[in-house]
Amino acid sequence: MSGVFANFAVMRYFAELKYDGAAYCGWQRQPDQPTVQQTLERALSTLLRTSTEVVGAGRTDTGVNASYYVAHFDVAEPIADIRQFLRKLDFLLPPDIAVSSLTLVSDAAHARFSAREREYRYFIEPHKNPFTRGGSWQYYVPLDVVRMNEAAAMLLEFDDFTSFAKLNSNNHTNICHVRRADWIIEPSGTLCFTIRADRFLRNMVRAIVGTLVDVGRGRYSPEEFRAIIASRDLSQSSAGAPAQGLFLSDVSYPPEVFTKVNFANK
Repeated sequence: MSGVFANFAVMRYFAELKYDGAAYCGWQRQPDQPTVQQTLERALSTLLRTSTEVVGAGRTDTGVNASYYVAHFDVAEPIADIRQFLRKLDFLLPPDIAVSSLTLVSDAAHARFSAREREYRYFIEPHKNPFTRGGSWQYYVPLDVVRMNEAAAMLLEFDDFTSFAKLNSNNHTNICHVRRADWIIEPSGTLCFTIRADRFLRNMVRAIVGTLVDVGRGRYSPEEFRAIIASRDLSQSSAGAPAQGLFLSDVSYPPEVFTKVNFANK
């Protein structure tokens, strides 16, 4: 079991979960809007018979999915039978949210602030497919993936991503450290973009994908993409890619804080 148990004033659990974001206005609780956070809080509060706050690893925007997500909540007493608890929790949750594990951690562990890196994946299908339209951007214009990868590699050269930051987001800083950014073509022909960083700005990944797609279809050269990043000007980047193709796919923590129990890709 991961974690350091120096203080048991509260029992803190990390929950691993995944969700289809189509029906939700993002992760974060909002007045009079359905969100993943409040849906999970409602189910946990019912099961634990006390008001229970859930803290997530970060925000996801309206319609964005998570194939891997981490959240934490506190209880006064340890959960005696985690398997039974998870079965009951899944019964209370709607079909588009699934919790796969609970792990007791230190009460100092924090789902958001203890996270070291986050990873997103974006999926583009070049053909019409009625069965996957809810989890990909079906885009039929031919794309030059070599040029897109040349441009994507430039993201690792910068740390200021103002050009891809949504306006009026109240960010304290637009500094992010990107550790990976690349496209692959899956055997099915689906394009998958993976980007990994210590943090992400609101709408950042979708703005990057939209601009890289414009590189792939010839609107921009890779060098013009570099200039867009360097400009620190949101008006220079392209419109954001649709939400349904975006998945938060990983959240990583120092091993002394939390070790994954269950990792599931799209």
